[in-house]
Amino acid sequence: MSDTGRQNFTDKASDVLKPESEKSTLESLGDSAKSTGDSLTSTLQPESQKSTTQQAADAVSSNSNQNTDSLLTQAQNAMGFGDSGNSR
Repeated sequence: MSDTGRQNFTDKASDVLKPESEKSTLESLGDSAKSTGDSLTSTLQPESQKSTTQQAADAVSSNSNQNTDSLLTQAQNAMGFGDSGNSR
């Protein structure tokens, strides 16, 4: 279960696992907006106020806002579904 105001884990996983080539422009823009909002919320929410589950999810999705790709992005790139270049 995600913390209040955060993107649902199931939705986040399904967004990441669907190849960009199979998404409509509107779907891609929606995913980007949700991801940006979730990342912003993650940044603003102190670690001490996050549930253990949310802290683990943030670690996996790299919402700690470091300049590294998340584990999910790295896996997506390895399988050829993501953008293989680091856009940061």
